[in-house]
Amino acid sequence: MVSVGRHPNITLMSYSEVEKVAGYVGNFTVTVRRKPRYVNEDLCTGCGTCMEKCPWKKIPSEFDLGLSNRPAIFYPFPQAVPRVPVIDTVNCAYFKTGKCRACEKFCTAMAIDFEQKEQHVDIEVGTIILATGFNDFDPARAPQYGYGVLPNVVTGMEMERLINSGGPTTGKVLLKNGEKPKKVAILHCVGSRGKEHEYCSRVCCMYSLKLATLIREYADAEVVEFYRDMRAYGKDYEGFFHRAEGHGVQFARFDGDLAVEQRDGNLAVLVTDIYTGQPVEIVVDMVVLATGMEAQADQHEVGARFGVSRSPDGFFLEKHPKLAPVETMTDGVFLAGTCQGPKDIPDSVAHGGAAAAAAISLMDHGSVELEPFTTHVDAERCGACRTCEGLCPYGAIAMVEWNGKLVAQVNEVLCKGCGACAAACPAGAAMQSGFTDKQVLAEIEGILASVGVIHELPLQVVV
Repeated sequence: MVSVGRHPNITLMSYSEVEKVAGYVGNFTVTVRRKPRYVNEDLCTGCGTCMEKCPWKKIPSEFDLGLSNRPAIFYPFPQAVPRVPVIDTVNCAYFKTGKCRACEKFCTAMAIDFEQKEQHVDIEVGTIILATGFNDFDPARAPQYGYGVLPNVVTGMEMERLINSGGPTTGKVLLKNGEKPKKVAILHCVGSRGKEHEYCSRVCCMYSLKLATLIREYADAEVVEFYRDMRAYGKDYEGFFHRAEGHGVQFARFDGDLAVEQRDGNLAVLVTDIYTGQPVEIVVDMVVLATGMEAQADQHEVGARFGVSRSPDGFFLEKHPKLAPVETMTDGVFLAGTCQGPKDIPDSVAHGGAAAAAAISLMDHGSVELEPFTTHVDAERCGACRTCEGLCPYGAIAMVEWNGKLVAQVNEVLCKGCGACAAACPAGAAMQSGFTDKQVLAEIEGILASVGVIHELPLQVVV
């Protein structure tokens, strides 16, 4: 990220959102809303004095998943680029009461700017790469695990922060009562391969093995992993699985439903043994939920903005799963990483590299091949009913003025030749190249003639 921030040919627009996308391949206009962070990026030195002096320091930290607190002016995460804090206007005393301004008083660089306004920037680009990532499944939606209700039930991400030396407990894995756990259960497939989502998230097995190894090393606790299938499919992944076994990690395979209940101050994992079919209850001190990946909550809105469809699982839909895994049906828009589907880090890196190569190749070529069977509109017959405009899934039809009246016009760069507009046009003004009535009837006559069917009069179109 630091290399990206320092690259002379890369403009990094952090704390910004894309609001509108117009145009087509090679000629996109993207409108970006730059939200005010109330800190001048050009003046801020990243010294952190403002955060130290901020009196409001009991706000749950998003980066630590609520396990620690942060001030009202903060870095989104420790490695944030650029290293410029942002003011949380919801919790900042100045924005709530009009008083305080402690950060402004102690900033020697005079970088605090409470008058900063949001900006809208239009950018002209040739291609677009979507890399919006994934959302971590919220296990509160699956009440059988007891997350948010039972103590000491945490997600894999929360355990990641607890065991990290820079985390809220400086790397110490502790229970709610401050004691060290003696036995920890890790439950696989939380939010995956079940009622919530039928697909496999592909990363849960491996990060569970990593957490189990770290817990054994640093917390010296007994670890039991409950898994449906161990999907260690990547390079050296099987070896990592055997290393976890060598560290004393226990594995219990299950199928069907799994639940967590409280037992005399501890937690009990209730599961059906896959080999005997008998119910099994294992008592532990802490439960770690290996939550899976799901599409972002705003995936539909983002897809509509960029003209990208979604697959049934909610992720963005590629043009072809094997032959075009980074392309979309909208020319010039590419996919990278987990916005297209669950992936681990190596696959995400490879997917991002492929998307970058495809975008560069398209721009370097200088031209694009269009669909040969696009639709065109006979302006004289068009009644401006706008039926075609509403039906076009690619936004290729717009109303323009022609000889003093509005008519539909097809942008051949955006048109994919689906024929929806031609089929629905009540006036017959929209016609698909290669499939006009005259051409289709000529094909029918040729077929009839080839099989010996004789007719006295040519076929005619009945309107």
